[in-house]
Amino acid sequence: MTVRQPRYTKEEFARRGEEIYERQVRPQVEEGNAGRIVAIDIETGTFEIADDTLTASDRLLARNPDAQTWFVRVGHRGVHRFGPRSLPEKEA
Repeated sequence: MTVRQPRYTKEEFARRGEEIYERQVRPQVEEGNAGRIVAIDIETGTFEIADDTLTASDRLLARNPDAQTWFVRVGHRGVHRFGPRSLPEKEA
């Protein structure tokens, strides 16, 4: 099994991933894919979309085994949620 090592700092990784998503990927995937996961190779801009991170990652790595993968959930700020979910306030 190949162990992929990050080639960028966390900050550079995030900057590249967000830039590629906003500039190249988002216009292609935003409509009709809310909540789905996009796996992006931050070096080539190649991406795959799926219902979960594992499937998106597997598809991307099948195309590019050396991918430096950044994940985005379409229409959301984060891929995963940590902690309790805030519920809408009830109207009085």
